[in-house]
Amino acid sequence: MTSDQRTGGADAGRLAVLLATYDGARFLDAQLRSVIAQDWPAIDVLASDDSSTDGTVDLLESWQKIWNKGRFSISTGPRRGFAGNFRKLLAESEVDADYVAFCDQDDIWLREKTRVAVAAIDEHGSRPALYCARTVITDVEDRAVSLSTLFRRTPDFANALVQSIGGGNTMVMNRAAYELLREAARRTDFVSHDWFAYLIVAGAGGKVIYSETPHVRYRQHDANLIGSNLGFRARIDRARFALSGRYVGWNNLNMSALAACRDLLTPDAAAKFDRFCKARHGNLPQRIVNLWRSGVYRQTAIGQLSLYLAGLLGKL
Repeated sequence: MTSDQRTGGADAGRLAVLLATYDGARFLDAQLRSVIAQDWPAIDVLASDDSSTDGTVDLLESWQKIWNKGRFSISTGPRRGFAGNFRKLLAESEVDADYVAFCDQDDIWLREKTRVAVAAIDEHGSRPALYCARTVITDVEDRAVSLSTLFRRTPDFANALVQSIGGGNTMVMNRAAYELLREAARRTDFVSHDWFAYLIVAGAGGKVIYSETPHVRYRQHDANLIGSNLGFRARIDRARFALSGRYVGWNNLNMSALAACRDLLTPDAAAKFDRFCKARHGNLPQRIVNLWRSGVYRQTAIGQLSLYLAGLLGKL
């Protein structure tokens, strides 16, 4: 890693920001102000708007006119929800950058986010690397409420099979990880872009970096599609969700996506994938034995308990 890369200097490399929007005019201006204020010189924004009706496109076009750090493109989304919009950005965008970041429409990036993420990524050379982190949870008016849950266990494919730990709004990846995700996204739909990124990069033998230091202010409001997982009550709710039919549906989609990308997985990851698939079916003893042998794990004790309860009840 060069000195310029550490400091975000002139030779730091180019960052591409994949921004998915839908009726986000209320908060989008603050988000884009935080992106252009990054301690990083070259930033391209590739925005995909999913047929907004609240002035979001007008706001994007206003920013396009004044963007002075690189390219600012606006395209039309597929109208298949946020996951479909991010999939389109991954699979179809013309990205020419050293690093790629996902961007939501209503958060705020702290000034050092890009520099810190790239410094962590560059420690791993040319290996596919994906950075994610905790967030500062804020209310709708951007008043800090708390920090998101701290996950202490090592990020790994065995964890990714049953849990997403890093919000897409915190994720930055190197070119190798982006190329991997682009190929995977061209093959299949997915539950969410951040969970898919964790699955594919970890499963392909890349490095997933999880930082306990937040560099994003994550705004919570009624329009948030996925919550913050904040506090003990939220963990209990998540545990209950893990026993629900919707969680089974998410797992079905993830397993189908991984099957379409099986050749991208390492032999060890493919073996874990196969064992976990077996744990989702069969009689009770077979499910529990295969679940244990798969080595899959969730980050918290409550989460791990709910995982094995789901196995017992046939709801993986």
